[in-house]
Amino acid sequence: MKFSIATIPGDGIGPDVVREACLALDAVGRRFGHEFAYTPVLMGGCAIDATGLPLPPETVKVCKAADAVLLGAVGGPKWDNLPGNLRPEAGLLGIRAALGAWANLRPALMFPELAAACPLRPDIVEGGLDILIIRELTGGIYFGEKGRSPDGQSAWDTEKYSRPEIERLLGVGFESAMKRGKKLCVVDKANVMESSRFWREVAEGMKGRWPEVALSYMYVDNAAMQLVRNPRQFDVIATSNIFGDILSDEASMVTGSIGMLASASIGDGSLGPGLYEPIHGSAPDIAGTDKANPLATILSIALLLRHSLGLETEAKAVEAAVRSVLASGLRTGDIASAAGSPSKAREKSVGTREMGAAVVAAIEAKTGPAKDRT
Repeated sequence: MKFSIATIPGDGIGPDVVREACLALDAVGRRFGHEFAYTPVLMGGCAIDATGLPLPPETVKVCKAADAVLLGAVGGPKWDNLPGNLRPEAGLLGIRAALGAWANLRPALMFPELAAACPLRPDIVEGGLDILIIRELTGGIYFGEKGRSPDGQSAWDTEKYSRPEIERLLGVGFESAMKRGKKLCVVDKANVMESSRFWREVAEGMKGRWPEVALSYMYVDNAAMQLVRNPRQFDVIATSNIFGDILSDEASMVTGSIGMLASASIGDGSLGPGLYEPIHGSAPDIAGTDKANPLATILSIALLLRHSLGLETEAKAVEAAVRSVLASGLRTGDIASAAGSPSKAREKSVGTREMGAAVVAAIEAKTGPAKDRT
């Protein structure tokens, strides 16, 4: 089968990690008989430099016509002083809205091989971690009314949610919990925020449709604490845009490195395809230096295969390849064990390209070694 993939390399290390993810996707194609056609487009700081806009209309057009969209990273200090509507991040918010990608799935999975990279005590994470954070992505304070007073002495951002926005997000939460440990925790700030109290009201009205799912609630400040105190209590977390943004980054470090976490941003498909990206930033200080960890982006293509293309076997092959590479001891700098750690002697430090090549080889294990890319 042939699939069209719109790629948004973006800024900083974005082009480095997207390159490796596409090579891994090509390896999937060779092993399973698929063909992937890529169309690169501009978004973020590079788009601002080229067109003056963080999200050019042509980018939206290409992405809407694709079967899936793969994104690297956007932003950097170069563009920090631009007005909010012209910053690279405005392109990210815009593409999510344009594609109707309102549910962000962020699996926080700690691979056993990376236990040494976890900053928590071994007894806290014994047995591993597997948490799914589902973040509402196109509503809330990031998209609400915002402004500044005429005298420049005050500013505001508005948190606002409608019942349909909450219902569709929580529906994904309940359904995801049914496929996992059947536990759903709605994270909010219902003790002080009216919008959070509304989230609870909507959740209470929906829970009868999933009687097997144990529904609970937790204030976001407590949830942030519990993620480091007892992360294994969580199965699926569903929450608002801003809370999900913060908690998923925290969860990434609990599992070992922000360079290991993939994400899928999906909707009902009526406006466009799913958007897949690592949750890390653009890290411009290491761009082009062969130091970036490509595994989060490679794991994002597993989500792309699963959710947008319906290729579950292929998705599992990518995930198995990543596990195999980690088990072999290959490590980029961000996931390397500390000096003196018992596991350090079994590791080999590699760069972006070598890590990507190892994943390609693992994917192709049944059809031959990875081809030389020099």
